[in-house]
Amino acid sequence: MDLELLQTPFYQRALIAAAMIGFSNGFFSGFVVLRRNALSVSALSHTMLPGIALGIFLTGSLSQWNAFVGAMVAALVVGLGSVAVARGNRIEQGTALAVLYTSAFAAGIALLPKLDTRQELEHWLFGDIIAVSNTDLWVAFGIGATMLLVTNLAMRPMLLTLFEPSVAAAQGVPVRLMQYLIFGLLILALVSSLQAVGCVLSVGLLVAPAAIVSLFTDRTSALFWGGGCVGAVGSVVAVLSSGALGITPGPAIVILFGLLFIASYLFSPKYGLIRFKRRTAN
Repeated sequence: MDLELLQTPFYQRALIAAAMIGFSNGFFSGFVVLRRNALSVSALSHTMLPGIALGIFLTGSLSQWNAFVGAMVAALVVGLGSVAVARGNRIEQGTALAVLYTSAFAAGIALLPKLDTRQELEHWLFGDIIAVSNTDLWVAFGIGATMLLVTNLAMRPMLLTLFEPSVAAAQGVPVRLMQYLIFGLLILALVSSLQAVGCVLSVGLLVAPAAIVSLFTDRTSALFWGGGCVGAVGSVVAVLSSGALGITPGPAIVILFGLLFIASYLFSPKYGLIRFKRRTAN
């Protein structure tokens, strides 16, 4: 690692962004693991692409703000729309999400040939955390702080809604509102990671940290705070090592979490596969 590189403002911003985005997404990954809806996260991450394409189509240019707003609006429409459709109990939320997200994704693909900035979309597909500005840092900080504040204030009703929605309703918890809130925060987390890892890879940052922690402990609180710490430290380490490995930081972050997950699955003292096999042999 070149120490002179650490003294450059753009690299310092990238490390700060990696720590903030990694912690906020790692913290919220606890909800994803507990709710067992990683496929929903994948669907919503792909929904951001047509949102960005629509933003470019309407404004005629690709900028930080129209990409950010377009991705967030598209994910909100599809994500919250699937929750609304599922209210009638005729269509399951997963079915509604599959229909809405594939339709949106197809619309985005149809728009791509009409855009003059298709080459620049690569930064939004796979992330470009080295290019973050001071404004991007404040946006990431604002989103992360909002997510952490809301989730900690509403932690108990949100968890009760996830595990026992009927009991939550009996205790006066607005279950439908909690479902909208969880999906809304999930979308904020995805959008916040857009600059770091892009549309395609954002699901890794929002699932892997808590999945890794879950292989070491059964404590629910550890999934959140442990996931946040794993997300922050792993993201910073990946950015620092990406240059030496000759790969861009976005893929490096997701690759590192994938390797950590595999290692945890194999060697975890509590749930590791190799430990389990040794116990069985004995």
